[in-house]
Amino acid sequence: MEEYLDILDKTGKPLGESYLKSVVHQKGYYHNTVHIWFYTKEGQILLAQRSFKKTICPGMWDVSVAGHVDAGETLEDAAVREIREEIGLKIHSEDLEKIGVFECFEEYSFGVSDNEFHHTYLSELKSSLENLTPDPGEVEAIKLVSVDTFLDKLEESEKNDHFVPSNKPYYLTVLSYIKTKFADKK
Repeated sequence: MEEYLDILDKTGKPLGESYLKSVVHQKGYYHNTVHIWFYTKEGQILLAQRSFKKTICPGMWDVSVAGHVDAGETLEDAAVREIREEIGLKIHSEDLEKIGVFECFEEYSFGVSDNEFHHTYLSELKSSLENLTPDPGEVEAIKLVSVDTFLDKLEESEKNDHFVPSNKPYYLTVLSYIKTKFADKK
């Protein structure tokens, strides 16, 4: 069943209206999403490969977990729900560290106007990959990569179809926050 999303103005302020996700993307209404980046104490980052069934950027590697904030849902509740739904991991909102809100306004040739505010969180991954259960409708595969591998793949993203090329500045910003977590662990 398709979800309803609360819409926002161009500054991110709620307008008090909700529409079906398909309408939000068709009309280009601004809306909230949550992004959760998992890292390990060994200095690795969890990446998720977008399902090949996805309309936007199928098969590309991206944030550990991401999803829309349902109408009336808090950001933290949405993050916890998306983590459980996409990779089968149960965490608490206290395990999330918000690092910011990032604008991502994209127009796609197939009629989707995606104007999102990414509320972005970090969380330490305390479970092994074998204990995660990716939802095949959302996630094709998951993997842990080092910072060096992340940067190598990102540098060539316009040629290698690994990362979403238009997200490069966002990825670099998030990576700078993640790297501080590795420094904290030493």
